Amino acid sequence: MSQFLETIQLRDGEFKLLELHQKRMDLAISENYPNVESIPLSEYLHQSNYPTKGLYKCRLLFSSNIEKLEFVPYEQPIIKTLKVIETNLPTWLYKLSDRSSIQELVDQKGEFDDVLILRDGLLTDTSYCNIALLKGNQWFTPRLALLYGVQRAHLLQEKQIIEKDILVTELSHYSKICLFNAMNEFGALQLSISDIVI
Repeated sequence: MSQFLETIQLRDGEFKLLELHQKRMDLAISENYPNVESIPLSEYLHQSNYPTKGLYKCRLLFSSNIEKLEFVPYEQPIIKTLKVIETNLPTWLYKLSDRSSIQELVDQKGEFDDVLILRDGLLTDTSYCNIALLKGNQWFTPRLALLYGVQRAHLLQEKQIIEKDILVTELSHYSKICLFNAMNEFGALQLSISDIVI
């Protein structure tokens, strides 16, 4: 059966957005292992020997049970340019550990820092971040992403972003693009629309 992945931000001993990670983990288990009970994520993590100072990527690999837990020091990546790449990949409601289909897209980025993934003329995500685009004073995120990330879910709950279909042909209607995920806070990674190459 499939293996799944949760990447959780651990900052100075605090696990971020655990409730949303638990929800996504429960969905992966219930859909793929219907006879397996939910794994209590908070309890499991707080019993581990986790670092209490600094920023870490908590990487949790699981199937019907937790198979591997590791804590990796994290530094925010530098992304200055994006290359638009088309795909017909489906939307995933949880993270698969096998990223080979995404890596095939990344392999096409050439000299650019990352890919901006396009499906049926609509923007979705980058290779590892959800996105939001700024029009006026409002940030919009693609309604149909490739992966519904926990940071995205949190920002929608807080009404900081709004779902919308974003056509690649309408990129010029926006001024900025923001990349975010569980490890990269909203606003930390921003590019001008002119940094996107179609």
